Amino acid sequence: MKHRLLGAAIAGCALAAVGAGPVHASSDQLWISVPSDTVLPVPDADGGAPRRTLDVRVTHDNTENGVPAGRLTVDASEIASFARVSWPANCVPESAVEAVCDFPEMPPGTDGVAAARLGLGALPDADLGASGYVRYSAAAGDLTAYPAETRITLGDGPDLGLSQAEYQRDLRPGTNTEVRATVGNSGNRAVDRTLLWVNASYGLRFRERHSNCEYHEHATGTSALCVLDEAVAPGERYELVTGLRVGRKALYERFDHSVLPYSDEALAEARGDATWTPGTGPELNLRPVAAQRAAAGEDDLDLSDNYRTVILDARNTADLKLTGSKVGGAVGDTVTARVTVYNRGPAWVASLGAGAPVAVVRFQAPEGTTVLDMDNCWSSDPDEPGPDTSCFCATPIWLHDRASHTFEIPLQIERVVRGARATVSTVNDMPELEIRKFDPNLRNNSAAIVVNG
Repeated sequence: MKHRLLGAAIAGCALAAVGAGPVHASSDQLWISVPSDTVLPVPDADGGAPRRTLDVRVTHDNTENGVPAGRLTVDASEIASFARVSWPANCVPESAVEAVCDFPEMPPGTDGVAAARLGLGALPDADLGASGYVRYSAAAGDLTAYPAETRITLGDGPDLGLSQAEYQRDLRPGTNTEVRATVGNSGNRAVDRTLLWVNASYGLRFRERHSNCEYHEHATGTSALCVLDEAVAPGERYELVTGLRVGRKALYERFDHSVLPYSDEALAEARGDATWTPGTGPELNLRPVAAQRAAAGEDDLDLSDNYRTVILDARNTADLKLTGSKVGGAVGDTVTARVTVYNRGPAWVASLGAGAPVAVVRFQAPEGTTVLDMDNCWSSDPDEPGPDTSCFCATPIWLHDRASHTFEIPLQIERVVRGARATVSTVNDMPELEIRKFDPNLRNNSAAIVVNG
């Protein structure tokens, strides 16, 4: 959909090189992981100002290496005129605006550690237009991190946010489940109404079609737009529960949701050009967890926590099957061989997070032929293609049950070899989506291209 938060959360042998070489055990790089920006609410009419927390982590690239304990330096001098920093116990202030924080070692197999948890709050007389950066540097042993920074601005308004719901694994098709999250307002103004966007992937179904929601079916699932009438004041938290049915086609499923202060403009933007159908069931409501009164406002201060994704994996299988083809021609002809990846189900297969292809097939040119350029394909040796060069072709990132994807492989016949044959097979251990983990029958994952047979 076209909403500013809700964009594409989901949405050759054109011979390109495959990947990069291995990382050497001696090479490594230190990094500082921080939010790129955050918004501090200014004090409200009663003088209260919600605080923010900056979580700083230090990571490194090569987990085969161990990294000794190190030190993080934090410089908050640019925000001293409008905000106050509170330092955690592992940080030693060198002044009111600078501190050095000790962080622990990273043994082999560890990719990062928490380095500091900084508290931030706007000063009572802060200018709403003020902004500045908190800057960081870090070192551990012989490693020095690239500098990092967080831009701090001030805001006056509501700040809706969603808690991260737990991922769910090993769900059984045909059963029900729920996604439970908390909607909170950490700004300094209330929200009168909330616009909720929800997307359940193809293997999931909403158990209710609520009357205060409208629904849109698309190729990878169902989206819903809901208008929630409960006002959410600063400091309030509400429970949001979405009931789901795990369908018989479920496998690697994804649930996305986001919240914004409601406005007619926000709803129109979220609808876009899609067709939406109103629900008829009971209303979806927020269930209060805490309450507090405040004045009303409109714009959300900080969008970084308005959107969440939940992974729901089902205990299911999908049997991929390959079919090949026979072609023939004379010397100099270009012929098209076809290889089809067919999903026999029962589950659909999708990589909606990593965006990996459902299947990558590998083959070599049949004897006497050359593979010409084609989309979504690459070669293991693009600089020196030859009879031993492997070609790889990738399907789209999802394949419905009982659906197929066909590769059209252009072959130029250099010389006629009767019965020239090449085996095409799936690569079953691609790291982002391993076929062997969901396919119960790998014996039908290969086929043949035959030329002049």
